Amino acid sequence: MKRCPSCNRSYTDTSLNFCLEDGTPLVVDAPPPPPSDPNATMRYPSARETVEPPPTEIYRPDSPLISQPPVPTPPSQQQWTPMPTAAPQKKSNAIWWILGGLAALGIIGVGLVVMVIAWASMTGTNTNRDNVNVRNENRNANVQANANASNTNSNTSSLPASFSDDFSEQNWGTTDSTYGRIWYSDDEYHMSSKDRTYIVMYAPSENYATENANVKVTARSVDGTVPSSGFGLMVHCAQTKAKQLEDYALLVYPGDVPGYEVIMHQKGIQTSLVPKTPSSAIHSGTTPNELEIRIKGTDLSFYINGQYLTRITDAANYKVGRVGFYTSDVTEVAFDDLEITR
Repeated sequence: MKRCPSCNRSYTDTSLNFCLEDGTPLVVDAPPPPPSDPNATMRYPSARETVEPPPTEIYRPDSPLISQPPVPTPPSQQQWTPMPTAAPQKKSNAIWWILGGLAALGIIGVGLVVMVIAWASMTGTNTNRDNVNVRNENRNANVQANANASNTNSNTSSLPASFSDDFSEQNWGTTDSTYGRIWYSDDEYHMSSKDRTYIVMYAPSENYATENANVKVTARSVDGTVPSSGFGLMVHCAQTKAKQLEDYALLVYPGDVPGYEVIMHQKGIQTSLVPKTPSSAIHSGTTPNELEIRIKGTDLSFYINGQYLTRITDAANYKVGRVGFYTSDVTEVAFDDLEITR
């Protein structure tokens, strides 16, 4: 017989394992003990061994119960123990003084070499020049020089002692192109270049030759603005066989701080012989300025409004050539009253 220990309900079906009432697992009821016989002999079980097993040992690396004997090291793999070494001695500072001295001597030597090279370069660049302030002009030239202004010897003995051009007649070239604009207006010769470029025009014939001549012209900014590279008068103008510019020029900057500059072209390269220099002789704004170059042999002297500015030597030996005009950027400039005396 089986019984539910929870509700004490009994089941005679031995195949049941759980209580049909509450699902508790059934237990088998033991048969009732037989009635005790008071006259029966009592038997006592033998004495029980009381020694308990040793407790379970928990692994600890430092426990002597689980330590293993050391594995002997083979003779070829004996452990090496380094011998004690002496403390390192402090290095002397003398070596640093020596190295520092050598480095200083090297730097001084390099500096001397650079100075010698620079001095040699400056000497070579400025040989036979009165002014040593030289810079190359990295602007584009839009040239409208006459094709017949070649670098040939001219015979000035057959030319008149004086020659003038008031621009009432259109003898010079005119153009309206991608390089700029050159035109006549109100008996003046007008020129305007493109932005950040310059344009030049050489005279049309040998009547404008400048060898041993005094050359002067009036020039003005039409709207009072000042081109970034100025505008002005050119002498000894000629072109090489490769159509490269060769000349000298006096440029004027009639701005708030008026100034002038002397440049040259050699094989098309523009160089500043006298850098931009302030001058109170220059009229600002739209007022015309009289530009003058006096040439005697290789000596070129520059004047503005009758006042002496500076002089240079014709070291390039151009000597011959014609008059020319120069302007830069989009500012409109006008030239008038050109005079040449020999």
